[in-house]
Amino acid sequence: MLFRRRKPAGFREKVREVLWPRKGFLRPLRYFTMRVLRLTASPHAVAMGVAAGIFVSWTPFIGVHFVMAFVLSYLFSGNMVAAALGCAAFGNPLTYPFIWGATWEIGHLLLARQDTMQGHAIDLGALFHELHFSELWRPVLEPMLIGSIPPALLTSVIVYFGTFYAVKGFQTRRRERLMERARMRLLDAVQETV
Repeated sequence: MLFRRRKPAGFREKVREVLWPRKGFLRPLRYFTMRVLRLTASPHAVAMGVAAGIFVSWTPFIGVHFVMAFVLSYLFSGNMVAAALGCAAFGNPLTYPFIWGATWEIGHLLLARQDTMQGHAIDLGALFHELHFSELWRPVLEPMLIGSIPPALLTSVIVYFGTFYAVKGFQTRRRERLMERARMRLLDAVQETV
């Protein structure tokens, strides 16, 4: 293997790497950022794709987030790869508990009702297993779906504009560097012929 270690990592080193990575915790975030910036689509397409992925990540429909992000991205002329990256970066196992808690509370505030789960023992596992969607909709999915709309709109608009200007600046700097290199090559070629 090309990049294998000469001496395999021991148990202690593997545990340390899981608890405190050598390259840092922000490395995946930097990777996603650079991956988004380097997409060759227009700034609007990239920003719309990322915003669609983040918007969809707020919804409680986990199994179809990527499909929903692709549909939204297609409808608003966004980039599909950017939609997938936005969906994967924002909606992941580390963020879902916070997203679900926030959407649950916001949904109950918007619907102006008390917690419908109080005093009732609802076996969510059995409802999911038996697929009683009608019984699951009112106490769980309705408040989460209604509660996901305000934060989804807010974060996707903020992320759209931030991503749009970041991608636009990155592409402009890249274009200027390429033009400068081409100019330098042309000057070198002219000097060689003289």
